[in-house]
Amino acid sequence: MRAMRPMRMAVGGVLGLAAAYAIYLRSDAHRHGNRLFYRDGRPNAAGRVVGDAYAALCGLGLGPSWAVALETTGHRTGRVHAIPLVIGEHDGQRYLVSMLGERSPWVHNVRAAGGRATIRHGRRREIRLVEVPPAERAPVIRAYLARAVGARPHVPVEPTAPLEAFEAIAERYPVFRIEE
Repeated sequence: MRAMRPMRMAVGGVLGLAAAYAIYLRSDAHRHGNRLFYRDGRPNAAGRVVGDAYAALCGLGLGPSWAVALETTGHRTGRVHAIPLVIGEHDGQRYLVSMLGERSPWVHNVRAAGGRATIRHGRRREIRLVEVPPAERAPVIRAYLARAVGARPHVPVEPTAPLEAFEAIAERYPVFRIEE
């Protein structure tokens, strides 16, 4: 019976954090740029800690299959970095979208590595990421925002907006098709 107490406490803690995050997702701080975790389009210290924890959970295979940890090799440091990402799907293809735009370090790392990266969700898979031209990004970004609730404050278009609205911002948000 005593052995179950730490397990219950851990489950209770996770459920409590999940409830707190659900409340935060409905707050003005989240809707107006996700200010709790990001400043000026970059993750702050809290954002990095939460991102690292979420990447670890996604990498273990916890959560939905479209929530993954992307591992890239730093283009300057040579160290492996993991970041949690949401896989968007459109026309039977799978994509990764940079919610922070061109400034995302993972985008620079993928380009420097010629598209080579690793996705983890319970197991590791070597993948190749092929960059999608800006003219073809709009429907992918719209499909991505339908799934990636946490990305919505970073993209200045509502997920239900017409495709033309996504075409106007598509150049600012890199999109990569996943090839295995």
